[in-house]
Amino acid sequence: MSTSDKFEAKGDELKGKAKETVGKATDNPDLEAEGTAEKIKGNLKQAVEKVKDAFKK
Repeated sequence: MSTSDKFEAKGDELKGKAKETVGKATDNPDLEAEGTAEKIKGNLKQAVEKVKDAFKK
């Protein structure tokens, strides 16, 4: 997993977590759902890259 891919995936995860938290705090279910989706996207990217790394070894 390249460093830029790691940062991008972690950035997606953190941005999603922030949106999710703000959505909960402001009682905005759309923002909360968007944040949850973005967080999951970041987690999936990280998982895919870890699988790629495992097969490179």
